[in-house]
Amino acid sequence: MKYYSSPLLCKNEFRNGFFTKSSFEAHPELLSQYISGDYYNCILKQVHSNKIILGSSTQTNLKIKADGIVCDKFNQNLWIYTADCMPILFADKSKRLVAAIHCGRKGLEKRIIKNLVKILYKRGCSREDLIVAIGPSISKKNYLVDKKIFNEFNKKVTNKRSITFFRKNENISNLKNLIMSKKQDLIQLDLKKHAYLQILSENIPHKNIEISNLCTYDFDNEFYSWRKTKTIFRQWNFICT
Repeated sequence: MKYYSSPLLCKNEFRNGFFTKSSFEAHPELLSQYISGDYYNCILKQVHSNKIILGSSTQTNLKIKADGIVCDKFNQNLWIYTADCMPILFADKSKRLVAAIHCGRKGLEKRIIKNLVKILYKRGCSREDLIVAIGPSISKKNYLVDKKIFNEFNKKVTNKRSITFFRKNENISNLKNLIMSKKQDLIQLDLKKHAYLQILSENIPHKNIEISNLCTYDFDNEFYSWRKTKTIFRQWNFICT
């Protein structure tokens, strides 16, 4: 079954992958046979929250409502499912800790990235050793929202601190031109760019961040896109401890 991997994570010997729609009929238990069949599969019931749980918390018959998983044992596969939202994988090169989150517009508004990084720092991870991969997700030109939604998002997410991390000589008006542009009566919203800015604002260096250029909306032969077809199907994404 086809999946993409993050070169940055692979370079640092972390098994990871972003599955395509070829995996839609398979459960993580089956998919894990291709990567690490003897590991425990950590799966959530995703609800567009900012809640993060430990991998061992998923070892119950009922799926916990949350949108992020942090490993707490060295035999875990962390799974996230997506269909336009961002699968974001985190790993610490020294501690060998990994984490995964499901992050869309609501996740950015609720600061799930900040919540996760705070947990990782408490567990001994360092900004220099943390590496991050933002996987295939919807691109700016295909994520259109009305003015009301954009303004609400902008109030909750945009801040001067994140802007200063983007480029030293960049001013606020120029940054807004990069993040939004009007198309018909809707506004394009760049979720990947905002995720990147939030990661930078947590003091993780630019060189430690990788962003996939694959758009789930455009590459509909490979990925499911809720925005394009309102599909109930999702593709799986993983990182292993």
